[in-house]
Amino acid sequence: MNVVESIERKRDGHALAAEEIRALIAGYTADAIPDYQMSALLMAILLRGLSADELAVWTDAMLHSGDVLDFSHIAAPKVDKHSTGGVGDKVSIPLVPMVAACGVAIPMISGRGLGHTGGTLDKLESIPGFRTALDPAEFTRLLERTGLVLAGQSETLVPADRRIYALRDVTGTVPSIPLIASSIMSKKLAEGLDALVLDVKVGSGAFMRDIVRARELARTMVGIGAAHGTAVTALITDMSQPLGRAVGNANEIAESLEVLRGGGPADLVEITHQLGVAMLLAGGVAPDPDAAQRMLHAAVASGNAFAKFEEVVIAQGGDPAVLHDPSLLPSAPEEAVVTAPRDGIVQRCDALLLGVAAVRLGAGRMTKEEAVDPGVGFIVCVKVGDVVSAGDPLIRIRWRHPGRLAEARSLVDHAIVLGDTAAFPPPLVHERVV
Repeated sequence: MNVVESIERKRDGHALAAEEIRALIAGYTADAIPDYQMSALLMAILLRGLSADELAVWTDAMLHSGDVLDFSHIAAPKVDKHSTGGVGDKVSIPLVPMVAACGVAIPMISGRGLGHTGGTLDKLESIPGFRTALDPAEFTRLLERTGLVLAGQSETLVPADRRIYALRDVTGTVPSIPLIASSIMSKKLAEGLDALVLDVKVGSGAFMRDIVRARELARTMVGIGAAHGTAVTALITDMSQPLGRAVGNANEIAESLEVLRGGGPADLVEITHQLGVAMLLAGGVAPDPDAAQRMLHAAVASGNAFAKFEEVVIAQGGDPAVLHDPSLLPSAPEEAVVTAPRDGIVQRCDALLLGVAAVRLGAGRMTKEEAVDPGVGFIVCVKVGDVVSAGDPLIRIRWRHPGRLAEARSLVDHAIVLGDTAAFPPPLVHERVV
């Protein structure tokens, strides 16, 4: 196979043959195809897309590039959730202990930050000692024991996606429907699930900026699931402004703990419960949405959801002390406060600008090799529609390096727009796709 010819064919809008796709995925996984050639192919796919037949083969080739897990011996229904990525989107962290406490087994394989969006693994690793690198045998043992695992891809589980995922993050090839869909679904199908719930984000801080593309992505992933015999439900949810108040890694863990204790921002709690209901219904452990809501509320009120998260943190090597005292989580030493320049009403709280600013602070990566700083980030003090007075805090920035603060501040200062007319945020949940 001539890789350059494959790149040129896709660049020129032609379909790749099934054997060609399988050879490309296998070659890149085996280090026979270098990063620069795969980067060129990914850009061609972003620009030209993949047909349904190409996407099916691409996803299947990634799925079978390594191990596939088998949890058929675990009696509980196996259900997972995945978000397409957003700013302040820490939903998985409070959500899955709540659902697991209701009797669903959740083998969650998560990713790192991608572009301007945060990653569940980066957030979890801000808990001192928490291990997300688990081999399949340990992953299975922990799922048998706790009913919930929060881990990344092992070296042998969907290795093609692990490598392509990191490459997309630093080559401008993230917002591609076939690449997003195949990345998510190859990981999830490798988990041996009974059902999957997707949170497809739409808005300025999402990879899908408009409802048409979000709907296309949701339907694409539901279709991939159906082709592999896995029931998939997708909720299209809003990401025009950050979810919750916290943006960063350690501070998003702290906010997640608030939700597990029965508090937290209303928008974060609402989305967490909506997705939890979908997971309980998909797993067959609740007969209807009202019963599912009651189960979730009971899991939190009883302390069982918090206890489940603590059990998982201990099982994966994390320090449980930070769960009871979030001030022990990493925190950057300096704070800068952005205040309202005048009286007004918040017209916009731009998730994209804040997501990019968080990366500039060090909460995300600008190169594949870069480490994230778990202690930097924001607390966003306002939402669209809030009335503020001159001098009120809009955003609190935790920062470590003056140069990074300057880069982030130039974006943050434009993220919140004030006006004089009433403003209303979009609905939190736009559509449900099955």
